[in-house]
Amino acid sequence: MTSKLTRRGVLRAGMATSGAALLSGLPATRLLAQEPEKPTEIIVRAWGGEWVEALKKGVSDPFTEMTGIAVRHDLTEDNEIQPKVWAAVAQGRVPPIHINWDTTTNATKSALRGVTEDLSDLSNLANTTELAKPVGLDGYPLVNTYGYVYVLAYRPDAFPDGPPNSWKDLLDPKFKGRIALYNDGIGFHFPAQVAGGGSLDDIPENMDACWDFVRQIKEQNPLLGEDPDFTTWFQNGEIDAACTISTNALGAKRNGVDLAWTVPEEGCKFDTDCLWIPKNLPENELYWAKQYINLALTQEGQQVWLDGLGLPGVVPGLTPPEGLAGDPSYPTEPEDFERLIRISSAVQVQNESDWFAKFKEIMQG
Repeated sequence: MTSKLTRRGVLRAGMATSGAALLSGLPATRLLAQEPEKPTEIIVRAWGGEWVEALKKGVSDPFTEMTGIAVRHDLTEDNEIQPKVWAAVAQGRVPPIHINWDTTTNATKSALRGVTEDLSDLSNLANTTELAKPVGLDGYPLVNTYGYVYVLAYRPDAFPDGPPNSWKDLLDPKFKGRIALYNDGIGFHFPAQVAGGGSLDDIPENMDACWDFVRQIKEQNPLLGEDPDFTTWFQNGEIDAACTISTNALGAKRNGVDLAWTVPEEGCKFDTDCLWIPKNLPENELYWAKQYINLALTQEGQQVWLDGLGLPGVVPGLTPPEGLAGDPSYPTEPEDFERLIRISSAVQVQNESDWFAKFKEIMQG
């Protein structure tokens, strides 16, 4: 959920000098006097579990150390905060958060709605790869910060013959009640389209194959949840397999669970997350919110933040976390993307709400 800059004067006065000094790690005493007053805190919407812990270590804590501004993490789910931000901007009120850590698709909806600030004059954008640039939008109403894969995570002892080759392997009766999906099906729609015998070229016009496969999976009584749930379920031995972002599987593995992940023959969804700022913030708070995002685009910030998530970032020269170089969940080279499914943000923005509703209808039926 990004925002457009309404007052560029103050930002440009300090961004190239003091802002750059701040975000290259120099102490706060080096900041120029003309920088706006510091708020007591800024509020960053985030996901819980390993997600917020990684952000805190890589970006939030260093930001507080450099500026003295506390960072409060609001763990309201992205889909729940969205209408609250939209309403605040529409009514001319100060939004409930300063920064939204969001999916790119959700953020694109907010950008198209005109509730996001423009981030195109962040100095550290010059050091990012093409992945940082939002596709199909003018300028930078949001900044992509990393990519990720919705892998098929699994317990090796539940698949003694080796990694599952297909999403259809989850239809084995022994996995009834032992698999998990996101509660809106995100990440699963596209591989389900292929597993159900359909074509990716038919998205979004004809997704009958997807829904047919979702109905088959529904008969397996899957657990439905959000990011922190997957790690907990694996740790508690409640599930054997899940369609989830690799970060959740990595979190369980780092906590001692024997866990692996794979990209089945039908493929896995690849997507990006981003940071954005809603409109209507006080001028000084907007300035410092932008400094936070600028810090998140440094090599130092990305290295620590994304080590915690196990995800490839948007700044060149990052070192993959231990064991993830060449991993299918950590694509960096063109050939790494050959079995990953990438559907344009425009298509997702136009159809995602309907897909979520259809998935929930099937699961609740």
